[in-house]
Amino acid sequence: MTLLPSWIRSLRPFRNRRLTSSHDAAGVAGTVRQHFRQKASAQGYTLSHGQLQVIEHFAAQAALIDNGQARSLYLHGAVGRGKSWLLDGFFQALPHTHKRRLHFHDFFARLHQGMFDHRHQDDALGCTLDQLLDGCQVLCFDEFHVHDIGDAMLITRLFQALFARRIFLLVTSNYAPEGLLPNPLYHQRFKPVIRLINSHMHVLEVGGEQDYRSLPTHASQQRFTQGHYLWPGSLAQRQAIGLPPFTEAPIDIPVGKRELTARLSQQGTVGFDFAELCEQPTAVIDYLELAKRFDHWIIDGLPRLEDCSIAAQQRFINLVDVLYDQDKHLVLVGAEPLVQSLGGTAADLARTRSRLGQLRQLQASACPT
Repeated sequence: MTLLPSWIRSLRPFRNRRLTSSHDAAGVAGTVRQHFRQKASAQGYTLSHGQLQVIEHFAAQAALIDNGQARSLYLHGAVGRGKSWLLDGFFQALPHTHKRRLHFHDFFARLHQGMFDHRHQDDALGCTLDQLLDGCQVLCFDEFHVHDIGDAMLITRLFQALFARRIFLLVTSNYAPEGLLPNPLYHQRFKPVIRLINSHMHVLEVGGEQDYRSLPTHASQQRFTQGHYLWPGSLAQRQAIGLPPFTEAPIDIPVGKRELTARLSQQGTVGFDFAELCEQPTAVIDYLELAKRFDHWIIDGLPRLEDCSIAAQQRFINLVDVLYDQDKHLVLVGAEPLVQSLGGTAADLARTRSRLGQLRQLQASACPT
């Protein structure tokens, strides 16, 4: 007997869910609209015209999910325009239980690991998706971006498999589909993914003048934004916020099958030098593993990023993404003001500047010796 690929096998239970669903379409659409009205009112937000249009698309597609006719959605726009807020609201409002909300960094790292684990299977991707998604009907990806041609090839296969499974996708990105993988050396090879997105998804821009990350109500809800940026990192500054001193002896912390050298590890707090995390060949999967074990992070010795390699800049971007999305408390220490430290040419640094700009900044003049 010939074994069908796992993505085809997975369609059978999916169809059964469609036939047995009892969600009322009009009721689901109304629930989505009402959820956003209450969410915006409670947080003091005035929704932009673009956000209201997106919410109407949410309501319309949510009503179609159970009958398999919903069209996936791709939201793009500048940093701080409320894309993640919209995605979270949609996810919270849906009554469906077969739903997953993932940061793309997290999912893609686990996809790589799963395909390695299933590398001896005929359909490693299908086996990995069966394991990661486990009957998922709605999949929300936050902060989708592509800068590596190797990843781009896998993303083509991933999107083909997800659409074949008829999973409803909601994706947010700082880039319109045509702006993904902008490197002219590779962009042509990424066009199959762009065509997939445009043919299977509604592409919507989230605009507006308000940067929602700058609102006090936004900062009060996150542990990340309670952190600090110190420069130049004097003893008085460190003492002012109760920062524990680094140990003289390095501390080896096992991460997967390797060890990273920390300067501090105690009671849920970890401290690293910038060079150890970003000048070494570390990866997103390493940061995710550490984030499971430590809620409070200290990163010392931030240099001027423009003096670092592109690889080091990208690792720092990835690290900040993980800490922000996992909502970890961060104290970052640099020798210069934050704005002067975050120069560089790596893609997505605008997002990093926006996120680190939410930290409380403590400069030398605030803590006289």
